[in-house]
Amino acid sequence: MRSSRRRRTFLAATGLVAALTLTATACNSGDDKASDDSPASSSQSGDDKIKIPDDIKNKLKEHGIDVDQWANGGWENWDKDKWLSEAKDFVNPVIEGLWKPERMKSAKDPDKTISAKDAAADQGISDPDPAPVDAKAEKTPYHDYAAPVGKVFFDSPEGSMVCSGTVIKDVNHPGKSNLVWTAGHCVHAGGSGGWYRNIAFVPSYNDQGKSESELGSATASEIAPYGQWWADWASTSNEWISGGDETGGAGAPYDYAVLHVKPEQGTKSLEETVGNALDVDFSAPSAQDVSAMGAWGYPAAPPYNGLNMFKCVDKPGRLSLDPTLPTMYRIGCTMTGGSSGGGWFRVVDGETKLVSNTSIGPSDNTWLAGPQLGKGAEQLYETMSKEYGGQ
Repeated sequence: MRSSRRRRTFLAATGLVAALTLTATACNSGDDKASDDSPASSSQSGDDKIKIPDDIKNKLKEHGIDVDQWANGGWENWDKDKWLSEAKDFVNPVIEGLWKPERMKSAKDPDKTISAKDAAADQGISDPDPAPVDAKAEKTPYHDYAAPVGKVFFDSPEGSMVCSGTVIKDVNHPGKSNLVWTAGHCVHAGGSGGWYRNIAFVPSYNDQGKSESELGSATASEIAPYGQWWADWASTSNEWISGGDETGGAGAPYDYAVLHVKPEQGTKSLEETVGNALDVDFSAPSAQDVSAMGAWGYPAAPPYNGLNMFKCVDKPGRLSLDPTLPTMYRIGCTMTGGSSGGGWFRVVDGETKLVSNTSIGPSDNTWLAGPQLGKGAEQLYETMSKEYGGQ
C-alpha cells in the first residue's frame, strides 16, 4: 500500500514540476537586472538614500517618525506603545543598501509550529498525518525552473527575519504585476503586535544555489539576479491581524498576505523584470479533489540554512485546528521555518496556479499546512490590485 501511494505521488509530482518549469523564463536583460560583475558587498545606494512617495512621508510624519532618523536606525525602535497595528498604518520606506548580502544571510526564520496535541484538535474532519516527504533541492539556475519564487526579508523586534514568496499576476495590470504572495505572519505579528519593517522581496535569491562559502565571493547578480523589491504596501487578513499568534492560533487558516512592491532601483515592473508571474486560484478546491500540490520555498531552520530553494509535492489532506475555523490543506514535507509564505501550486487545465502558501507545521518538521484561498483572500487581492496595482 505504501509503495502504491508513493508511485501515485511521484507521477503527480512529475506533472506539477514540469508545468512549473514551463511557466518560468530565463533572466531578462536590461537596466533593471543586477550587474553581473557587481561585488556582493557593494551598496546600491543612489543619489538619495531614501526614495519614498510624499504620501508615505506624510504617514511617517503623522506618526512622529523622522525620515532621516528612520533610515539611520530609527526603525529598530519597537516601543510597544507605538508599534503600529492597524492596516492603514503600514509604512515601509526604502532604505537602499540595507539588505546587504551578509544581512540577508544572517536573517532568521519566523518559525510557526504547533504541538501534536493542537494538530489533533478535531480529528473528525482532519485526515491522518501524511507520511513525510523529503524536500528536494530545486534545479539551478532557479530562474530557469521556478522564476516566480523568492525570499521575503523583514525586520522584527527579534531581529532580521526571512520568509518565502511568489510573484503573482495582477488582473488589472496584465504583464506588469508588482504583486507578491506570502504569509500573513511574514508581514504582521498578529494579535500581539503590528506590521514588521523593512519588508523586501528578492526573486530567485542565490540563483545558482551556491553554498555559504561560495556566496562569500558571489556577485550581486548571483545573489539577487532581479534586484531587491521593497513593499510599499502590504495587506493581510483581519483574522490574522486579530487572531494570529506565535503558534498560528485562530489566525492560521487566514495566514496569507499580498505585497505591492517597487524596485530599489529601476522602473520596470516585477513581472516584466522576472519574466513571469502565476495566477492565483481562489476556488478553494476540496483537498479530496486535488491529486497533488507542491510547496516551494527557502527553508532556513536546521538542517537547512535558508540559502537554497527546495520543493515538496504530495497529495493534500485536510487539517482542522478547530471546528469553528476553516479547514487547512496539509501535505507531507520536511521543509522547516523560512519556507513560510512560500507558494503552494497545483495544475489546472495544464496551467500552474498558486492555491495556498506555507503557514504552520509541527516541531518535528514532517508536514506543512496552508490556508484555503477563498472569497476573503480574493477580496484582499482585488483590493490591493485596484488601489495599489498601478503605482
